Amino acid sequence: MQRAAVTTTTDDAAASGDARRAELAAVTCTEELARLLAEQYARADVSLRELELRTQRAGGIRLARTTCSDMLAGRRFPKKAMMVAFLRACQVPEEEVPDWERAWARVKLSQVSATQVSATQVSATRVSVAQPAEADEVERPVPSPPGDAGDGGAAAGRDVRPVMARAFRVQKPTRRRVVLVAGPAAALGLVAVIGFTAFTGPRPPRTVADDGRAFTTGGSSRFSVTVDPAHTEIRLTRRLDAIIGGQTATITVDGALAGVWQPLPAEARGWREQSVMLPPALTRGHRRLTITNTFVSSEMDFNEFTYFVDQKVDGEWSRADTVDVGPYHPGSEAAHQYRITRQNWAGKRDLSYLE
Repeated sequence: MQRAAVTTTTDDAAASGDARRAELAAVTCTEELARLLAEQYARADVSLRELELRTQRAGGIRLARTTCSDMLAGRRFPKKAMMVAFLRACQVPEEEVPDWERAWARVKLSQVSATQVSATQVSATRVSVAQPAEADEVERPVPSPPGDAGDGGAAAGRDVRPVMARAFRVQKPTRRRVVLVAGPAAALGLVAVIGFTAFTGPRPPRTVADDGRAFTTGGSSRFSVTVDPAHTEIRLTRRLDAIIGGQTATITVDGALAGVWQPLPAEARGWREQSVMLPPALTRGHRRLTITNTFVSSEMDFNEFTYFVDQKVDGEWSRADTVDVGPYHPGSEAAHQYRITRQNWAGKRDLSYLE
């Protein structure tokens, strides 16, 4: 009996290792690498302070808490040696480290390639703008943009009308080739035309009053939602106050890691909505899901006001459930078995959605 138990554990560990190798093999960008590092941190179940102490005891690279937080939040692409020190502090098996190093190398290579492509595009744009217009070109009349303070040209501090006119220059009808002057300025003029065609005035802000809660280092929130077991996809959306930047937390569904709330930059006080697609393998066929958000990093805390759960059934999206978090909605919290640990704020906000 004992031998069978050991074999099962070994098989599970091997399957888990194979799944991680497959995920690492698919990494191509900083965001994907940061997500997997955050998941590894969640599995380690230690504080950033403990990781720092582990690297100090091991000698070599010192893993500062701020550096580690930036790496997990995707704000900083780590040096390879720093990432390896982090993985070893999280007690990742040594045989898995080469897979992480290969993933790091692919991301680094993609960054270099993107920089080279960007430089080539800038060079081509400069050449295109520098070429003089042909003598037989004619200008198509372009409507002048209104003198609105929100106009892209006014915001840039210059008149965009000559640029807009050049953007729409074409050859005479007897010629087949169309000449466009490319470049950021021309694009700015085109955006201005499209903007004023689509909108007759500034979009009014959408103001919503909502109450919520926030938790900090070592904290988490948990709630249960009801969905149609026939769904094929589940989208989880969170309403948050965007004034707090860098809010990062892992997401688990019924105890299994399902994703990461990626950090957003700090903005003026206002509403943002952030969505995450949950892995179908963790939700399909289930009628009830227990979702846990666990703090990873933030400039202050992780706030939550309302969670919206949308489902796709027979190819159509619909609202499956809504969890209204906050001290003024005890009924919703009780119905969804809401729990929070390390809470550091609860209250109400009357804010507009940020454009």
